[in-house]
Amino acid sequence: MPGVRSVYTTGQVARICKVSQQTIIRCFDTGKLRGFRVPGSRFRRIPIESLRKFMIENRIPLEQLENGKKRVLVVDDDAAIVEMLSDLLRRDGRFDVRTASNGFDAGIETRDFRPDIMLLDYKLPDINGDALCRRLRNDPQHAYIKIIIISGVVDPDEVSGLLAAGADEFIKKPFDIEQVITKMSELLGLAA
Repeated sequence: MPGVRSVYTTGQVARICKVSQQTIIRCFDTGKLRGFRVPGSRFRRIPIESLRKFMIENRIPLEQLENGKKRVLVVDDDAAIVEMLSDLLRRDGRFDVRTASNGFDAGIETRDFRPDIMLLDYKLPDINGDALCRRLRNDPQHAYIKIIIISGVVDPDEVSGLLAAGADEFIKKPFDIEQVITKMSELLGLAA
């Protein structure tokens, strides 16, 4: 498959698995992640077969390894917005998309899907976006997730509060999908 390597460094594995390089080195050194050392050096290398096995055993989605697409979690209780965003992002071709309509489902999807970025409505039925942002930022396993709040909120203090809680960007509803994709691309380091 184009773009898929046969051997990875610990740094590359850490980025794919969304954990620290030290965690990968510890897993390698304890035998949880199989690989080999480069002769005459301290460098470790992990063959793709070992990486796949490790990812499956630890419930890490293989999508990042398989297709290089960025994972997006769309969280909104407005079904029309969820459908529109999901459809347009999938058509873009650079994103794998999952959705949630409340904070509880967003938590489950975050754990299982490990999104690179979250498009998050501010007012959900069971939690506000600022509380969800704080939870993600305070959890080292999810602190890497980029968060764009999409909301009809216009109060500058509330917007400031969302950014202070850990949101990376704020986009006001109604929004232009091109603006959303541009912000996502900037945050994820993708070519526009």
